[in-house]
Amino acid sequence: MAPKAQTYKGMKDYLPREMRLRQYIIATLSDVAERYGFEPMQTPIVEYEATLAGKLGDDEKLIYRLQYGDDKLALRYDQTVSLARVVGQYPNEIVFPFRRYAVGPSYRGERQQRGRYREFYQFDLDIVGVDSRVADAEVVAVIVEALSRLGFTGFKVLLNHREVLSALARVVGVVDEQASQVYRAVDKFDKIGADGVRNDLLKSGLDADAAAKIVEFVATEGDSQTVLAMMRELLKDDLRGLAAVEDLSAVVQLLDQMGIAVDGYAVAPRLARGLSYYTGLVFEAVIENPPIGSLLGGGRYDKLIGAFAGREVPTVGTAFGIERLQIVMTELGLQPPIDSAPRVYVTLFSPEQIADSLALAQELRAAGLPVVTALAPDKLGKQFKEADQKGVPYALVLGPDEIARGEVVVKNLRSGEQQSVPRDRVLALVQE
Repeated sequence: MAPKAQTYKGMKDYLPREMRLRQYIIATLSDVAERYGFEPMQTPIVEYEATLAGKLGDDEKLIYRLQYGDDKLALRYDQTVSLARVVGQYPNEIVFPFRRYAVGPSYRGERQQRGRYREFYQFDLDIVGVDSRVADAEVVAVIVEALSRLGFTGFKVLLNHREVLSALARVVGVVDEQASQVYRAVDKFDKIGADGVRNDLLKSGLDADAAAKIVEFVATEGDSQTVLAMMRELLKDDLRGLAAVEDLSAVVQLLDQMGIAVDGYAVAPRLARGLSYYTGLVFEAVIENPPIGSLLGGGRYDKLIGAFAGREVPTVGTAFGIERLQIVMTELGLQPPIDSAPRVYVTLFSPEQIADSLALAQELRAAGLPVVTALAPDKLGKQFKEADQKGVPYALVLGPDEIARGEVVVKNLRSGEQQSVPRDRVLALVQE
C-alpha cells in the first residue's frame, strides 16, 4: 500500500503561484537592505544542541533535537542565535559595525495555528557592534521603506524604549517584584484596551492611583513631539527614564532628517515587546487601516550576541516573517508585478516547424523575455488552453505560412484577439 501523500503537521508546501509572491517579498526586502549597506549572510539550519541550550528560556522545549552518531544537534530555532555564534566564531573576519541580513527557515515544535508554522521563514536584519541611534534609525527606516515597496499603506512603526516603562513603574511606586506584572499588562494593551490593562494591574496588587497613572501614560497618543514632551514631564525625576526619552527623541529626529514620512512611525508608550529581551529601543510595525495588527517587530538587544564573544556586543535588529507578510498581502490584494512569470507561450504547429518555433523562443529569451514552449505538437486549442491555465498572456503560432511570410501569429489569451506581425516586431508587441 502506497504511503499517504501528506506534509508533516505545521509545515507547508508552496506551489508556483504562492512561491512567486514569496520570491517577490524576499527580493524586495533584499534590495532595500542592500541599498542601506547590509551584506548577505547564511548559516546552516543545523547547529550543535549546545549552541542553542540556555539561550531560549522556557522556549527550549520547542527545539527540534537530532542525533547523528555521537553528535547532539538541533534545528535552528531562529537566526539570532546563529548570528551570535558567527560573531564569536569569526572575530578576525567580521568588521564592526557589521550590517548583515539573512533569510531562511527556522524550526519550532509549537502548536500549529493560522500563520504560525513549525517550519517558517524569516528575513533577519541586524547592525552589530555599535550602540548608535543612527543604527536604530536605519533599521526603522528599512522597515518603513520595505513595507512601502511591498505595497502596504495605512501602516505605522511604533517606537518605545525598554527603560521608559521601567522608569514609569519606578515613578508611580511599583516595587521591583511587581514590575514584570506591569510590563505583561501593558503588553496586552492593543488586545484588551485601557480598561483591561487597568483591571490586570489592580488584580496584580497595584493601588488604584498607580494603575490610573500607568494607564494614562501608556494610552497617550499624538504626534511624536507631544508624546515625548509628556514622557519628559512624568519621568523628569528619573534619570534613566529621561535618558531613554532622549534616545527616542534622537531616533525621531534622525528619521525626520532621513526623509522618512512622519505618518510612517509614531512614539507609542504602550509598546512593550517582551522587555526582558531588549535593552533599548523597541519597535513594532502595525497596520492600522484596515486594523490587521502587528506585522513584525524588533529592537536593540545589547547582551545576547555577546554570549559567544565573551563581551557585550551592542546590536539592533528586526525580523520580517515571510509567512505573515504573504498572508496579509494576499488578504489585502497586494498583488506584485511578477516579471519572472512566463510572458509568452510558443506553440508547436507540427513536427516540421519545431526547429523554427524553438529558435523563436530562444531569440525572445535572449532578449530577456520569460518564455515557455509546448513540448510536443498538438491541437492549437489544447496548447492555448495550457498556456491560459499557466497564466501566460500571449501565445505565438509559427506555421508554414507564417514562416514563408516572415511573420508570427500573436494571440492575446486574455481578449482572444490575434494578429499576424513581422517576426522582428514580436518582442516589442508582447512587451507593450
